[in-house]
Amino acid sequence: MAFQDTGDRLLIVDDEVDMVAMLARYFTAQGFQVATANDGVQMRRELAGQNVDLVLLDLGLPGEDGFAITRYLREQWRGPVVIVTGRGEAVDRIVGLELGADDYVTKPFDLRELLARVRSVLRRSRVAVAELAAVSPPGSFAFGRFVLDIRTHTLTRDGHPIDVTSGEFALLRVLVEHPNQVLTRDQLMTHVHGREAGPFDRAIDVQIGRLRRKIEEDAADPQLIKAVRGTGYLFTPTVRPA
Repeated sequence: MAFQDTGDRLLIVDDEVDMVAMLARYFTAQGFQVATANDGVQMRRELAGQNVDLVLLDLGLPGEDGFAITRYLREQWRGPVVIVTGRGEAVDRIVGLELGADDYVTKPFDLRELLARVRSVLRRSRVAVAELAAVSPPGSFAFGRFVLDIRTHTLTRDGHPIDVTSGEFALLRVLVEHPNQVLTRDQLMTHVHGREAGPFDRAIDVQIGRLRRKIEEDAADPQLIKAVRGTGYLFTPTVRPA
């Protein structure tokens, strides 16, 4: 199904025919351009054949585990991913976020809430793109052996690229722009996800954990991103324009 040239372009990946039809009707009525796929093979075909702004991904797909598809998207595709699934266990949510999903919604859900979450993720994505296009010097920041380049949306260590998701990049950017300042989870959540953290929301903690594994010498004993008990996180390195 080809997109037109107007409206945000949404790819729904789900093997439930009724669910796909309902989501397609609803998001089309809300002004989106909608394409669909019912497994990973069709999803890859759609992504290769046309531009997509956001993927709505079910985890219970035939032939390929949804977490494997999430991992593929984070490694091979730069756009935002919202998992929409019947798997409501905390461990599934944590794994999905750790693999790089931008949001996680469990079935059954309110269509209006899903719409709000999709728009929030797209809004953050557009803001990030606009900032990259309009950024003024310094366009990159150095800390320790790392360089975070805002213009090219890359992180390098000793000149070698480190693969980070869009959410991880946004979180790290907030941290390097506020070194040696305690940032609460609500502040980080607002910057990265466009909403405050709920009482049991671990999205920021999950992303912090992923970042630590990529930039800390020992993620179990972090020295760059320190937890402040009961408050949030502190980015400790000296940051300078690169």
